[in-house]
Amino acid sequence: MKRVDLMMNVNTRGTYLTSKACIPYLKKSKIAHILNLSPPLNLNPLWFKQHCAYTIAKYGMSMCVLGMAEEFKGEIAVNALWPKTAIHTAAMDMLGGSGIESQCRKVDIIADAAYSIFKKPKSFTGNFIIDENILREEGVKNFDVYAIKPGHPLLPDFFLDEHPDTIIKKVESRGAVPELKEEKPQPPPKPRSGAVEETFRIVKDSLTDDVVQATQAIYQFELSGEDGGTWFLDLKSKGGNVGYGEPSHQADVVMSMSTDDFVKMFSGKLKPTMAFMSGKLKIKGNMALAIKLEKLMNQMNARL
Repeated sequence: MKRVDLMMNVNTRGTYLTSKACIPYLKKSKIAHILNLSPPLNLNPLWFKQHCAYTIAKYGMSMCVLGMAEEFKGEIAVNALWPKTAIHTAAMDMLGGSGIESQCRKVDIIADAAYSIFKKPKSFTGNFIIDENILREEGVKNFDVYAIKPGHPLLPDFFLDEHPDTIIKKVESRGAVPELKEEKPQPPPKPRSGAVEETFRIVKDSLTDDVVQATQAIYQFELSGEDGGTWFLDLKSKGGNVGYGEPSHQADVVMSMSTDDFVKMFSGKLKPTMAFMSGKLKIKGNMALAIKLEKLMNQMNARL
């Protein structure tokens, strides 16, 4: 709840409080604007199911736009700006891991879009603006200048699903997020030699008594796809153990995902946080112990 409260305080309450403090001064200006970095209000349940608290916190900012634009119409322009694609920030590095920047745009596109909004009169209010859309209206045609890696496919940002079928195909083709459809569970195939088995072999070779002592948890992996099935990582028994099948004792954490995403996650190509938020990874059990596993994976990335 501390994290929930923090998100609400920074996003919704922070927006409301800052606006409240500035409104008396903005009313004296001839070109008064409030611009919230918040998304269009989209009630597709997809955007709530994996991160309900975050969505509520961001939508609270968007609701401030709706209310204040109407309340201060003619005095202060109040609008929202949101990116069409992922923007390369420290947050994206944290969530997406190494290489994510090639699928992002520079922050410059947000700055240019904001400037386009601030140039407009106070009558331009109550709008939910997408960065690329307003710049196209301004006559911008070359958006490669905003790309970290021009020509590389870009990640669509959260909360936008005007063309979900197109986004699904793009996302699936490069294993990115957000995921826009539920995958039907597949029956676990028999184990075979491959990337998953090799990953577990390397994990087993990396185990030490210190790692086991520091973790004290049993993890069970329900993997769909080639080399899938049920696997376990026992970090409670002396020396630790890994293998195919269910662990000898009840698992503290059960993780469900595809074999491809499992390998990417352990090799550092897919951050567990990003996998969880996008629906690629489902977790049951002790979340604190799940976070411990993420720290352990970070230590193993070089070998995997």
